[in-house]
Formats: sequence, C-alpha cells, structure tokens
Amino acid sequence: MGVRTMVLEGPRFEIGRDDAAFPAALAAISNPPERLFGVGNPDVLREGLAVVGARRATPYGRSAAKRFAGRAAERGVVIISGGARGCDAVAHEAALAAGAPTVAFLGGGCNQIYPAENAGLFQRIIGGGGAVVSEHPWDFPPQGYTFRARNRLIAGLARATLIVEAGLPSGTFSTADEALTAGREVWVVPGAITSASSRGSNRLLYQGALPIVDDDAFDDALLQTFGCLRFPDEEAEKEAPAPARPGVETPTETLLEALRAEPLGMEALRNLAQAARPGEDSFTWLMVWLATAQRDGLIAQYPDGRYGPALTAGRRR
Repeated sequence: MGVRTMVLEGPRFEIGRDDAAFPAALAAISNPPERLFGVGNPDVLREGLAVVGARRATPYGRSAAKRFAGRAAERGVVIISGGARGCDAVAHEAALAAGAPTVAFLGGGCNQIYPAENAGLFQRIIGGGGAVVSEHPWDFPPQGYTFRARNRLIAGLARATLIVEAGLPSGTFSTADEALTAGREVWVVPGAITSASSRGSNRLLYQGALPIVDDDAFDDALLQTFGCLRFPDEEAEKEAPAPARPGVETPTETLLEALRAEPLGMEALRNLAQAARPGEDSFTWLMVWLATAQRDGLIAQYPDGRYGPALTAGRRR
C-alpha cells in the first residue's frame, strides 16, 4: 500500500460527537464516528454531493466525474469524495477548478496519506477552502477495512451520492449501499451493459436509483435536492435555436456517436467504417480518423484495446 507519511499544511481541527460543530448529517447515521480529525476548513463539513467511482476508471467514468462534479461545484454545492485514484480524484479536481470547496475523507489518519501520489491534491483541497478529514487519529495507518468504513462517512455527509462508474463488487458500490442505509439519495450515470466497470452502476439503476442520463437530468436532480437553479446563460443556450444539421450523418459523426454509446474494438469500428463509407478504402480512412480523433482529444484507446470517449470530450458548451 503506497502510504506517505507527511504533515499537510493548514489549520488542524478535532471535533467530537458532542461538539456543536459536529456535522448533524453524520451524527444522524447509524454508526457515527466518535471524533473527526481534519486539516483545513471545518465549516465546509456540511451536506453536499458525494461523487464516487472506480479507482481503475475508464475515460468514460473520469469524464462523467469531471462533468457532473464541476457542474454541481459551479452552483456552490460542496463535493465530497474519498481522495482515491480515478473518479474520486477527478471529482475533487473538478471542484477545485470551479473554485468551490471539496471534502476528502481518508481511510487512515491525516498524516498517513494514501494514495501517496495524491498528496499534492490533498494540499490543494486545503488551500482551496476545503478539508481533508478522517475519523482516525493523525498517525493511524490505513487498513483494508478502514476504507469500507470510510465510505459511510462520504455517503453520510452527502445529501445525495452520484455513482459515475462502479463494478461488482466494488468499494463504490458499497458507498451506494451506505447512502441507502442512511436514507440518502443515490444517483447513477448509466454505462454500457457490456462494460465490467458499469455492472454495479447499471445494477443500481435496475434497483431503482435515479438515472443521470444527461445534463438536464442532473440539473433537475440538483434543483429538487439542493435548490440549485440553472445559470442564466444556460437558459439562453437552451432557448437558442440549434444549428442546422444535414439530414445524413457523416462517417465521423457515425463513429463518434457509436463510441459515446459504448467502447468498441477494431473489428466493430471497421464494420462501421465500411458501412459509413461503402466503396472506398474504409480501413485506411478509419486508421487516419482514429489517430486524428485521439490527437484532438475526442477519443482514447482503453487498456483493453477498445476505443471510447476521452476525458476532455466530456462537456461541450
């Protein structure tokens, strides 16, 4: 386990369950922590939106975490997560980019940074008006069981938990369980039924979680749960007429839409290219298009060799 012993710079606080400053939302869960140890701003420990997802996140999961965490943070909602690799770290970064505070709950004490490579992120969270928090004393080493226990704090402080990517089984799925146990809302970004990284997410949807299928669905959920209204410029964008599009999709549009729906391997992409460009050297065109689309940040090649949406292609304004 890559743990880094260090002292995070910033004001330190300890809050007992009997203290007036102890978060009411955490006091109300079935197994509240006895004490909170934190670095940063204790006032940020208020009900917000938990954004969690897979550590070994796909570009699709990372894009969803960035998109929706940033969208909520821009409206003043505190983003809560676990500081882990993958979707958690992306959610924290999106909140910081929006100039909003974010809270990271650790599995060990705040002097035992895990994962070690996120030490800089934790320091930026503190510098951005947020807080890095644990229920364990400062030098308590992280253990396997403490991360599952930590998930109840993420879900307990949040008014709603957004699952952007989760396999089965997974720590992310357990966070959703903790949210449901605490009587909190669970929102889920759907994934491809063929993706192992989305099996937990899609199972939650089958069990009745709120599907976040696009920006409008997310904005409606924010409005109902947090009272967040749309920004005026977004309302103007919605009312503006859409640009005219030709009646027939171009080959590029065909491939991009297919990849937004699910990651595809080379054989499937070649079949799509042949259908979109009959009678031409479709394979050569496909290889050029793949290289260009990756260069432009529209798509990415995943570790398993398939292609899908890239992180930077998540939000189009």
